[in-house]
Amino acid sequence: MSFELISLETIQGIAHQYGYWAVFFGIALENTGIPLPGETITVVGGFLAGSGELNYWFVLASAIAGAVLGDNCGYWIGRAGGWSFLLNLGYLFRIPEERLLKVKDQFSQNAARAVFLGRFIALLRIFAGPLAGIAEMPYGRFFLCNLGGATIWATVMVTLAFFVGHLIPLEQLVAGLAQFGIAALLLVVVLIVFPIWLESRQVKRSVNEDRSDGL
Repeated sequence: MSFELISLETIQGIAHQYGYWAVFFGIALENTGIPLPGETITVVGGFLAGSGELNYWFVLASAIAGAVLGDNCGYWIGRAGGWSFLLNLGYLFRIPEERLLKVKDQFSQNAARAVFLGRFIALLRIFAGPLAGIAEMPYGRFFLCNLGGATIWATVMVTLAFFVGHLIPLEQLVAGLAQFGIAALLLVVVLIVFPIWLESRQVKRSVNEDRSDGL
């Protein structure tokens, strides 16, 4: 997800100039937790491989290595200070620690799926690593899910751009992938986030009713 902060033309220029390093650092920084257009850079790398400017296997290896390294950095950042940061953020926005703990526990139950499949989901690709660290997901399990997810995601993105780039304009391909990521994010919100919010509302309502009855 590029957030339109960097134009596609600029990304293409960076990929032309730095090649495999652009793919590696682009996705590595995004997976660390920095909102950079790592997916777009990876797609552009696959597109350049399809046009013969780069080597397909080197682009794929760069994307996998960058994704694995970035998520590992994000994991340890989250493990080291992510929870304290969330508590301070919760205090700022008046979110009770109990609610944050509940969200943390909920993520812990779905951490493996979030790390493995989160790369295909807008925003979750950026924050899955730090959130896994905050949730204290066992590192061995995290590493395996991270490696498997990175390999599948990079293979799909690079291969898709390699072949489909000959058939449709690059701008259309990037836009389609971005729309897919947003749609997947909305699905996660509907299936996971919304039920948690609804449950918290019901609990809060029950507490208020009990207090009213007590009076």
